[in-house]
Amino acid sequence: MIKAIVGANWGDEGKGKITDVFAQDADIVVRFQGGNNAGHTIINDYGKFSLHMLPSGVFSENTINIIGNGVAFNIPAFIKELKQLESANIPTPTIYVSDRVQLVMPYHILFDELEEKRRGKNSFGSTKSGIAPFYADKYAKIGFQLNEIFNEDVVDAKLDNILLLKNALLEHVYQEKPLDKEALKADIREYLALIRPYVKDTIKLLNDAYREGKTILMEGQLGSLRDPEIGIYPYSTSSNTIAPYAAVGSGLPYQPDETYAITKAYSSCVGAGPFVSEIFGEEASELRERGGDAGEYGATTGRPRRVGWFDCVATRYGCYAQGATNVAMTNIDVLSYLEEIPVCVGYQHKETGKVYDYFPNTNILNNLEPIIEVKKGWLTDITGITNYDELPELCRDYIDFIESKIEHKITLVSNGPKRSQIMERIAK
Repeated sequence: MIKAIVGANWGDEGKGKITDVFAQDADIVVRFQGGNNAGHTIINDYGKFSLHMLPSGVFSENTINIIGNGVAFNIPAFIKELKQLESANIPTPTIYVSDRVQLVMPYHILFDELEEKRRGKNSFGSTKSGIAPFYADKYAKIGFQLNEIFNEDVVDAKLDNILLLKNALLEHVYQEKPLDKEALKADIREYLALIRPYVKDTIKLLNDAYREGKTILMEGQLGSLRDPEIGIYPYSTSSNTIAPYAAVGSGLPYQPDETYAITKAYSSCVGAGPFVSEIFGEEASELRERGGDAGEYGATTGRPRRVGWFDCVATRYGCYAQGATNVAMTNIDVLSYLEEIPVCVGYQHKETGKVYDYFPNTNILNNLEPIIEVKKGWLTDITGITNYDELPELCRDYIDFIESKIEHKITLVSNGPKRSQIMERIAK
């Protein structure tokens, strides 16, 4: 059985919490794409944690955690998070790293920072974690696969070629000092010493587990609208954020039996790009401060998230893109302060007046404004409710309305950040 937990929107939907809950009954949890450029905030019996590199199954003692071959793997970040778990007295997780995963190098982070600076007001809102330069090198075949750093001759030869290219850019485009080969070799030797105990042929491990009937949970990063193929390119990430890519990024060539697309009861995102239902000013500030356990601020950057009303058009598109069999709605409790709750049910072109009931390309999105329908709020604290049917009728009406608009079954509803604050719902 393969299950996928993925984002229906721009990321920041609450995937970490759902993965943490599902991991209790999973044999294996796999990160299959992305890097430490986005974080999953998890609150459980151990406390509150922001995971960026580790799979969200690390809190389950009986679960094997895997960093798949499709991940942008930052070794120092990985080790730092393991130490944070240790310092919090969390049982040492079972975790393996694919010998085919590629490494985020120090110069990837440097080039990410320099390029964002060069672009100025036209920057992409990068987290400056080195992700775009990493994937550029991966597909240009000048990246380091983890297995390669076990061979000093391979490292030496590859660095000669890499430095020829990187130093030309540094000196002539960015007017910066060239990279030092010996310093990079020292970094790689340090990486090897740190990571050696975790390296494994995870493709074989996963395929063996699948044949044995194990439950395998694929954990996605970011969301549908950040996918470089079908999202808001170029304001996208550089890896595929959709569930079908799990077969590639894990090396397990089977599509998920169940795909849970996660969406919030309102919209939020970190980073640039079109966001039709976005709100501003005091209205946005209040929603941002009330959002989640500690407000709507990026788990990786700490940047204030852009917020807006629930976008039915974007979410419907995102769910179809993920091949969602189920939808989980998080943060429904955040909306309890509102007497009236606006919902974006369509788009209208600012100049032509053309109405869109589907999610178009970025060039069109930049010229659209939301068509809003208002639903009545329930104006009562719902965080202590554990049975879906005991939610206020107006709250259930809001969820029913969203389900009808996104054309996908909402089967889980979360009314708080803890594991216990999640309710099963029978879809209409």
